[in-house]
Amino acid sequence: MTASFGDVFDAVAQAVRPEDPAILCDEEILSWGEFSRRTNSFARALREAGLAPGAKLAQYMRNSPDYLIAFIGAFKARVAPVNVNYRYGAAELEYLMTNSDAEAVVFDIEFADVVRTLRPRLGVVKTWIVSGGKLDDFASMEDLVSGDGDALDVDRSPSDMFLLYTGGTTGLPKGVMWPSEVWWEVLAAGRAVRLGLEPPASLSALQDQIRTGEGRLPVFIAPPLMHGTGLFTSVSAMSKAAPVVLTRAPRFEPSRVLEAMTRWRCGGLAIVGDAFGKPLLEELRSGNGRYDVSSCLVVTSSGMMWSPEVKEGLLEFMPDAQLFDSFGSSEGTGLGASVTVRGARAEEARFDAPNTLVVRETDFMPVAPGSGEIGLIAKWGNLPLGYYKDPEKTARTYVTINGVRHLLSGDHATVEADGRIRLLGRGSHCINSGGEKIYPEEVEEALKSHPGVVDALVFGRPDPRFGQSISAVVETVKGLALSETDLVEHVRSRLAHYKAPRTIVFSERVPRAPNGKPDYASARAMFDAAVTGG
Repeated sequence: MTASFGDVFDAVAQAVRPEDPAILCDEEILSWGEFSRRTNSFARALREAGLAPGAKLAQYMRNSPDYLIAFIGAFKARVAPVNVNYRYGAAELEYLMTNSDAEAVVFDIEFADVVRTLRPRLGVVKTWIVSGGKLDDFASMEDLVSGDGDALDVDRSPSDMFLLYTGGTTGLPKGVMWPSEVWWEVLAAGRAVRLGLEPPASLSALQDQIRTGEGRLPVFIAPPLMHGTGLFTSVSAMSKAAPVVLTRAPRFEPSRVLEAMTRWRCGGLAIVGDAFGKPLLEELRSGNGRYDVSSCLVVTSSGMMWSPEVKEGLLEFMPDAQLFDSFGSSEGTGLGASVTVRGARAEEARFDAPNTLVVRETDFMPVAPGSGEIGLIAKWGNLPLGYYKDPEKTARTYVTINGVRHLLSGDHATVEADGRIRLLGRGSHCINSGGEKIYPEEVEEALKSHPGVVDALVFGRPDPRFGQSISAVVETVKGLALSETDLVEHVRSRLAHYKAPRTIVFSERVPRAPNGKPDYASARAMFDAAVTGG
């Protein structure tokens, strides 16, 4: 099916009862009728503000109904939504909004002070919209969604897109261009695998599918909507008229998630590996039966390691669930998937991948199954257009193999004798902590900007909850006593807080090769010896 997501959600609104719930957020229940009216009104307001088709709307927001209203409303106006990591510092935010050519910004009221510092630097922005309250010097989301709620008379295109910003190899965010027609195929394929729902061939077929009521149980979205896992899962659910369950809580709280799942009898749950799964399991085991998640039929995870022990533990409390461990990236989903059900042996980092090759770096020839040879992941089919305003990076990431366009994800893997892919990790030193990408060079530069630091190397070390934690070996000016707290606060003053090291080891020297290149292996060994006392 080729259609803009603006048309998809017009069709969904026509197929449901207006009183059916669309979003359940804490104590708020937003019906489909109200969701449709608000998205239409918001879309009309964007067009009246002078945003032409293809203009960009940056969403500097936490999870809330307004996030999804702005996202779908933008599609209805033929405006491209742009995700913004609310954990970024001012310099990172300025870069992203400038790089994306954002002409409108919608932000949560808690970020107003940061926005006021950015506003004079971003003259191209035509309208600034505050959500969650009213401020005299900004347009109000509350007002913009309360206008004319009738459907817009707009000819939309399957090429209408959104930008999904992700960290690049230099540490700077890069926007991946996802057109509606490609994104629909990705979401429809995922629903076919998870729920057995046939991808509808037309909008009318989608409406017929919705009217059966199949696959419409509420889905709790635990990750931030500004990340791919939360966004893809929520829009996938809503595009088949399943209610999405959210919370405005600024931090992940396992008890709040489980209380909502129990209250709304959720049939689905989206998480990010052990960072979410492990605390949820601990809360379930200590809850003395206060939670009932037995209605959950599908748990989807992407973005980081999901250990077999946590998978098997969750299935004790949701015995009918299928656990979908999805291997993907912002640059291309569906690189591989692993499905675990109760009674089956859970595995880690092994995926079925019908549309994925493991190829040699030198000549892109496929690695032979069972050979043990390590290669690069290369995936074809349903790929985005590439990086916004970066043709060189796009050409390096999306390559042609045997006449077919493939994504090179940067992950290294082997192919087992049975054809499954065994994921080994990133070929670079990229750190994945709780689903966030952190690039060591960026943190090293922040550390070295402190006047008391001579040199620094940063790397990831295994972490039972977050997959990896950010660790550092630091050389300071001789005779100067610096504390770990001093340096962590210094990094946080320059970068997003989550990029600061969790543990720092001070050393007389930082190991480097004679040519000045970093010796990460030696740095890790020094770190481990210092931490363990070995």
